[in-house]
Amino acid sequence: MNFTFAHNNFNVRDLDKSLAFYKEALGLTEVRRKQAADGSFILAFLGDGGNSSHQLELTWLRDWDRPYNLGDNEFHLAFVVDDFDAAHEHHKQMGCICFENEKMGLYFISDPDGYWLEILPAKR
Repeated sequence: MNFTFAHNNFNVRDLDKSLAFYKEALGLTEVRRKQAADGSFILAFLGDGGNSSHQLELTWLRDWDRPYNLGDNEFHLAFVVDDFDAAHEHHKQMGCICFENEKMGLYFISDPDGYWLEILPAKR
């Protein structure tokens, strides 16, 4: 029996804002979408352009009226980037870096809903 990663899910308050963030910050683009017939939810699946089959599912719920409680936010997604210094400068300009660990050679960015995304250099 073999299992393969399919996707992770983040619930988001403003789907358009989140789609724009993930496109600008990480180059992720929408590869498919599912919408409830009654408009109660939208699922947008993001991909990295074919580098991986893993996807990020963004879920928008029409009737959700408050920020999501992320607890202590000890969970995150990690991304490897081929040009770490350029990525760091880009994220610095975006103002989305929320934590840096220079000793470990990594940093985290935060999306519009407060989810943390770890950025790692390709060669460690």
